[in-house]
Amino acid sequence: MSAISGAAQHYRVRRTPALIAVGALAVTTLFTLPQTTRATTAEQPVVRAGSVTFVDDGDTAAVTLTVEAADGAALAAPVSVGWSTGSGTATADADYAAASGTVEFPAGTPSGTQRTFQIATRASDAGETAETVPVTLRSRDAEVSGRPAVVVRAHGLPYLDPRLSTKKRVADLLGRMTLAEKVGQMTQAERANVTSDPAAIAELGLGSVLSGGGSTPAENTPEAWADAIDGFQTQALSTRLQIPLVYGVDSVHGHGNLFGATILPHNIGLGATRDPALVTRAERMVATETRATGIPWTFAPCVCVVRDDRWGRTYESFGEHPALASVLGAAAVAGFQGRDLESNRSVLATAKHFVGDGDTTFGTGEGDYTIDQGITEQSRRHVEKVDLPPYVATLKAGVGSVMPSFSSIDWTDDGLGNPVKMHANRELVTGWLKQKQGFDGFVISDWQGIHQIPPVAADSPTTAQIVTSVNAGIDMFMEPSQFERFHTRLVAAVQDGQVSERRIDDAVSRILTAKFELGLFEEPYADRSHADEIGSAQHRSIAREAVAKSQVLLKNSRRALPLDDRDSIYVAGRNADDLGNQAGGWTGTWQGFSGDVTPGTTILEGIEAAADDVTFSEDASAPTDGADVGVVVVGETPYAEGFGDVGGPEWAWDPADGGVPREEKSMSLQPGDAEVVEKVCSEIRTCVVLVVSGRPQVLTEQLGSIDALVASWLPGTEGAGVADVLFGDRRFTGKLPVSWPRSADDPVVNVGDRDYDPLFPFGWGLTTGKGHHGDQRLTLQDAVLDPADGVPPAASRAIATSEVALLEGRTGVARGILNAALPR
Repeated sequence: MSAISGAAQHYRVRRTPALIAVGALAVTTLFTLPQTTRATTAEQPVVRAGSVTFVDDGDTAAVTLTVEAADGAALAAPVSVGWSTGSGTATADADYAAASGTVEFPAGTPSGTQRTFQIATRASDAGETAETVPVTLRSRDAEVSGRPAVVVRAHGLPYLDPRLSTKKRVADLLGRMTLAEKVGQMTQAERANVTSDPAAIAELGLGSVLSGGGSTPAENTPEAWADAIDGFQTQALSTRLQIPLVYGVDSVHGHGNLFGATILPHNIGLGATRDPALVTRAERMVATETRATGIPWTFAPCVCVVRDDRWGRTYESFGEHPALASVLGAAAVAGFQGRDLESNRSVLATAKHFVGDGDTTFGTGEGDYTIDQGITEQSRRHVEKVDLPPYVATLKAGVGSVMPSFSSIDWTDDGLGNPVKMHANRELVTGWLKQKQGFDGFVISDWQGIHQIPPVAADSPTTAQIVTSVNAGIDMFMEPSQFERFHTRLVAAVQDGQVSERRIDDAVSRILTAKFELGLFEEPYADRSHADEIGSAQHRSIAREAVAKSQVLLKNSRRALPLDDRDSIYVAGRNADDLGNQAGGWTGTWQGFSGDVTPGTTILEGIEAAADDVTFSEDASAPTDGADVGVVVVGETPYAEGFGDVGGPEWAWDPADGGVPREEKSMSLQPGDAEVVEKVCSEIRTCVVLVVSGRPQVLTEQLGSIDALVASWLPGTEGAGVADVLFGDRRFTGKLPVSWPRSADDPVVNVGDRDYDPLFPFGWGLTTGKGHHGDQRLTLQDAVLDPADGVPPAASRAIATSEVALLEGRTGVARGILNAALPR
């Protein structure tokens, strides 16, 4: 019986989790877990223990043994296994009935047969933390693998009572924790490293595990993901306080690590939709697919305001104006988190990268990056107007976590030239975010983000880096491989007085609050009930709609679009039939790769489904005779982060390939792409060019020969959405989320600039079919429908500024701007 009526802890497990065998005792853990088992030999069978067996106070535990014979044959001789309870944190007679016995597997027993033996526990009226009963196995007839243990669940303690408020539960749990346990909650390790060393989760009491880009179970299926995460969770629940892990992943445009997941357009494409309701629906779908694999936390959305498209993360931004990033960032948070974080369709969201990562100065990048992880050299007023508003919006939307940027801030107001890494920036992380804005979630570092705090050292994270970042306000630390070093050094720093235990308590309280709100204390294991929706037709239809609405029609001479499905269509270009190229980075792996990265529909396949007469020649070497329309699909190949910086490194490391040479990044078309455009557009009367890329590609020289030009961004797996607008099944409605530059030599152009003269302005986007009644924006664009050299400066400024006014809800102002710009 529990001390608090009805407060006994019961884990509702819908499916038996993957369990890992147990080993020796540790200070704050019930036991550690062995890392290897010997293989079955032809001479001797193997008996495998059933690992951790959880049991409620007073119930009887059934421990499972499995016999495995060589080559899967039946046992040639009988196998006898003796067992006995040992000495653990549970007390014999008081907590359980000491016992011993023998389990028999007669000759002829099929390989894989299971037998159980039972251990009775004693009921207690007092509340207790979890306790363990180790079990010893012995056999002369078989090799014994693993050392099982029975864990009597924690019970009767206030923090286990779901009827209490989260605040009371957190306070009770925090008061029971040791310093080492608290620091464990602040520590996050990478999946691969705890897979090879599973004991670390229990030994250190880790609070979190993540999967980096491309970090997947050996079998990349929803079930394998859930099994692996449940296995990690079992180890976390083997500690005395049974605090569950919170697992995180970068579901930045779908559950990109999972083969077969539905992949959305990257944020730059969603920015072109200007549709917050669609963004919410789309991210709700992503949350459902992510949580169905046992993951309750995503490192998304990215709400950076991109101000220089040479940045390799441009496609992670919703656009160049804070109003756009604010509206869609808040919509994304609503989709991820829903109204109830405990829902099996919800995940905790992360607003990132705080703050200014899209506003760094070219040439200040970290290492051989040209702009990524560089320095935001701006005034306080600029940062308040441009970079911070999306965080205000996402905080109002209730975002649960925030991730700092790798970049630095250097206030130009003081003229000192003293950049401060965001992971060390107490002024902004604690001062602005937590104190001024009242953020009550937790701050998670980026991947080894504190390692860049100067002075950088070979043995990072150093004590100095840890102390600086904790005191700056970072609460949880993404230490993929150096988690043990981090844990040891932070514990020592607190003991030495360099970090106050009050700061530690604040960080841990925030983390525990999120875990309670996610319902992980009641439901720690994967809820697989929506796994059959992953990659489903319904989910793909949402992505297809997003693709269609993200397409921006930049030019449409002689009504080249929509296409007639009766025409003979000649398709060319390397991005026409390549899922990897159209999905971009963070798909399958961190950097992404060309080819069949995951199931989906290429743009070519979408066109082929819409028209009967289609010829495809990637390099346009096939004859073009008889073609009515040429469709050329060009653009970029996949990249992520600094390796995507223009002028950045051409050799890019990725865990999936160990590092390979990659295509030089540029704001201009690659030479091969330009040649295909020139050939097709010179030989076929009507020429349509689609640009599949994470940022604008300068085509000013080719514009005169192109009849219709479409910015397709990085559409993801549903290429049929592109065909939907090409053939008029849906109207073009997308609007540019960034200004499209005239020249690669002068690529930085943003709405509001004094000398604003892009090729196509922010908010530009032609339509097909019937326009909206009274849409003055369309009326003005009709006046410059087919510009010889892009959109005239006066029209550009009017369209861009009116678009900003509309985003900010100033409809009357927008109407006045457009009225004044209309030709008389």
